[in-house]
Amino acid sequence: MSEKSTAILQQYWKHDSFRTPQQEIIEAVLAGEDTVALLPTGGGKSICFQVPALMSDGVCIVISPLIALMQDQVKSLVAKGIKATSIASGSSQDAIITLFDNIRFGHIKFLYISPERLQSRFIQDKIKQLHVNLIAIDEAHCISEWGHDFRPSYQKIALLKELQPNVPFIALTATATQKVLEDIVLSLTLDKPQIFKKSFYRKNLAYQIFDTQDTLHQLKQIFIKTKAPAIVYANSRARTKNISAYLNANGFKSSFYHAGLSVLDKQRAFDNWMTEKTPIIVATNAFGMGIDKPNVKVVVHVNLPASIENYIQEAGRGGRDGNKAFSVVLTNKNELTDSQILLEKSLPTIKEIKTIHRQLYQHFQITNGELIETPFGFNLLEFCDKYQIAPKKTYNALQILNSHGIIELNTNFNQKSSILFTVTSQQILHVQKTHKNLASKKFIQTLLRLYTGVFENPIKIDEFFIAKKAGITSDKVSEELERMVADNLLEYHKTTDTTELYFLHPREDDTTINRVSKNIKAYLNQKKRKNKELIHFIKNNTRCRSIQLLAYFDENSTEKCGICDVCLQEKHTFTVNSTDIIKLLSQQNTLTVSEIALHLAQKEAHILILLQVLISEEKIAISNNHYSLS
Repeated sequence: MSEKSTAILQQYWKHDSFRTPQQEIIEAVLAGEDTVALLPTGGGKSICFQVPALMSDGVCIVISPLIALMQDQVKSLVAKGIKATSIASGSSQDAIITLFDNIRFGHIKFLYISPERLQSRFIQDKIKQLHVNLIAIDEAHCISEWGHDFRPSYQKIALLKELQPNVPFIALTATATQKVLEDIVLSLTLDKPQIFKKSFYRKNLAYQIFDTQDTLHQLKQIFIKTKAPAIVYANSRARTKNISAYLNANGFKSSFYHAGLSVLDKQRAFDNWMTEKTPIIVATNAFGMGIDKPNVKVVVHVNLPASIENYIQEAGRGGRDGNKAFSVVLTNKNELTDSQILLEKSLPTIKEIKTIHRQLYQHFQITNGELIETPFGFNLLEFCDKYQIAPKKTYNALQILNSHGIIELNTNFNQKSSILFTVTSQQILHVQKTHKNLASKKFIQTLLRLYTGVFENPIKIDEFFIAKKAGITSDKVSEELERMVADNLLEYHKTTDTTELYFLHPREDDTTINRVSKNIKAYLNQKKRKNKELIHFIKNNTRCRSIQLLAYFDENSTEKCGICDVCLQEKHTFTVNSTDIIKLLSQQNTLTVSEIALHLAQKEAHILILLQVLISEEKIAISNNHYSLS
C-alpha cells in the first residue's frame, strides 16, 4: 500500500517521500477510519486526503470555507492532470444536474463544496447518488466557537454522515487548541477517530519582536542584511503599496499584493515573487493561499495580525526548507493600543449589521418577502459612499453575513477572459501574413498556437500566460485584443473584478439577523478575545517566544529555543549595561544606534537589545532614528 501511495506522490507531486506524519494519516484513511489531522502551516495537509482519494474508486467530497480557496485547489489539481470541480456561485438547477452527471460518469475525483451549499436539499439528494470514497473537511477549526474563524454552517457538516454513512471523514486544520480539536470530533460525530498532531515547534524559525518608532528604517536595516526571499505583512492596501514603493526607492526589489488588485496584477506580483524577480512581496493577509515557497528567509509583520493563530500561520511561511529563518514583528506601545481601538471601530454591532443588511436590499430595490436568485454586481466603495458608512466596518459586516449563510459573495477570484474569432481561419491567417506591424503578426501567431477551437466556440484565455509566451506585457495583450475587436476579427470579453452578491433568503430584514444573532455575538466577542491574547504574547518579553506559542496550543515545553528575542536577551553578556547608555545619552543628548555602539565599543546588535529594554521601560525614547532620554 505504501508503495502505491508513494508512486502517486511521485507521479503528481514529484516528491520521493512523505513528510511525517503524512504516510500514517493516509494509511488510517485507507483503513476506513475517521481521522483528524492537525498539521501546522507547511505540513502538507492536502496530500493527506488527495493521495488516498486517488487510490480509491469514486469521488472525494471536500468541504472548504472560501470560494477563492476552492478555486485555487481545483486549479492546482487540474494543472496536475487530476479531474476536480466545484459548484460555482449562482449555478442553476440544470447546471448542477449536469455537474453531478459529469462527476458520476466523467471520472471526476474531487468535488469542492462550501458548507453553506451543503445545506441545499437538492444538492444533498445529488450527493446521495454519488460513489464517494472520502469526505475531507478543510479548515476544520471553523467548526468551533473557540476557533479563530468560526463558521456556524460548519456545525451542520455532520449531515454527510447520514447521506454517506459508510464513508470515512478526515478533518484537517493548521491551527487548533485542544478545546477546538474536541469540538471538531464532537460536532462531526466522528467514530473513535485517529488523531494526528504535529508539533508547532519550529527549531529553525526565530520569533523576534522589536519595539520601534521607525518601521521603514527597521525594514531597510533588515533587508540590507537579508537578500533572500521575504514577505512583509501590512494591514491595509494603501500601506502595502507605500511600503513597496519605499523599498524600491531604497534599492530593493519588491512588489505588493492585496485583494483589490486585478486577477492579472495578482498573478504578476505572485509570479515575480516566486521567480525572485522581486524577492520581497508586501501584502495584506489576502496573500497566503497555496504558498509553498521553501526558501523564504524573513516574514515581517509591520502591523499586528488578528490572532495568535493567524500569526503562527503567516510566520510559518518562513524557513520551510529547514534553514534558519526569521519571523519579525515591528511594533510599539502606540501600535498595541491602536490595534485594540481599530478592532473596536472595525467590528460592527448587531444593530449596524441589521442596518447594512437592510441597506443591501434597498440598494438593489428588493421588496419585503422577495428573493432574487440571480447575482448582483456589487461595488463596496460605491455602496459605502451611497449610504455614508465606513468601508472597513461594512466589509466586516458583509463577511459576517456571508459566513452565516445570509448572503454569498464571489470576488471572481479565478474567472477568465474569453475570445471568439468572428472570421474564418483562412481569413485570420491572411491577416497575419499581410499585417504591416511585426509585433501584431507575432501576437496573432502566438494566439493561434496557444488556443485551438477558437473559431467555433468562445475560449477562456489567460492574458498573463499569453504575455509570457509572446514576450510582452499583459497590458499589451489586452491592447492587441482590443485592436483585433476594432478590426472586426474577434469578440473579446475581458474578465471583470467586481464582486458578485447573492441573496440566500427572502427579504425579512431584522428577522433574518435575529435568527443568528447569538452566533454573531459569539463571533464578535471571540475576535476581541483573540486580539487580547495576541497583545499579551507581544508584551511578554520575559518568557521564550517558542514556549509561549507552544503553551497556547497545549504543548508543554520548557526547552528554550535560544534564537527568539527573549532568549537572545538572556544569552548575551555585555561589557556595558543600560546604565552606561543612560549616562552616555545624558552627555550627548541624542545619538543613533551606530553612534552609541561606536562610543561604547560594542556591536550594534548588542546595543539594540539594551535599547529595546530601555524603551519598554520608558527610560529612553526614539525619534527619527535618534535615541534620547525620556
